[in-house]
Amino acid sequence: MIQLLNPDGNFFLMAGPCAIESEEIALQIAEKITGITSRLNIPYIFKGSYRKANRSKGSSFTGIGDEKALKILAKVKSEFGVPTVTDIHESHEAAMAAEYVDVLQIPAFLCRQTDLLIAAAKTGKVVNVKKGQFLSAGSMIHAVDKIKESGNDQVILTDRGNTFGYQDLIVDYRGIPEMRAFGVPVVMDCTHSLQQPNQASGVTGGKPELIETIAKAAIAVGADGLFIETHPDPKCAKSDGANMLHLDLLEDLLVKLVRIRDAVR
Repeated sequence: MIQLLNPDGNFFLMAGPCAIESEEIALQIAEKITGITSRLNIPYIFKGSYRKANRSKGSSFTGIGDEKALKILAKVKSEFGVPTVTDIHESHEAAMAAEYVDVLQIPAFLCRQTDLLIAAAKTGKVVNVKKGQFLSAGSMIHAVDKIKESGNDQVILTDRGNTFGYQDLIVDYRGIPEMRAFGVPVVMDCTHSLQQPNQASGVTGGKPELIETIAKAAIAVGADGLFIETHPDPKCAKSDGANMLHLDLLEDLLVKLVRIRDAVR
């Protein structure tokens, strides 16, 4: 597996824009975050979706073109020397995306899709599976087993909250130690867990003012990593801007989280 924990035992970070919007924005974000994480000794994986498949409205932004976006992810890796992660949605996408990135991410709504998990596993890449909003932490052992039984033991699990009513999510922090007991790294998705989905407008809402709260609690209970979507101008982001962290706020947050990690260790 790619190096996720540094010798000091710090948490790792998966962060970047929700979707690859342009080369300029992707490189801007990557440059900023690699500088911060280098100073703070935080292992970093650049995140960006080459295509968004799960959208509320048919007119919602889905991407700039698969190959174009994947090549931008590859450029981020080559220019900044960091691993990259992107989502896949169907089995046939696994081999294509694996040519460009280091980690294949399975979206939460698709975490039970056996063929998708197996296809991702067979690429030999690290597979990050997001826990379904509709599943208990304990049930994620089956996703882990599907990947490992396919000959790949490079698995990460990511919690992104649980459905609460029709238009909200809550985080059950008991799930972090429960999933860590499976012997895999566990990540807290600090931005998607604050979404307010299924709005009548067709545009997902969010509570980004609580990102720090979610992140602090996750580190306190032992999360191995954090997932944070960030953008230099969330209001103008083409996807999930309502729950993203402003890029200018990231360093201050990470400084606080490193202190918490040191305290709980």
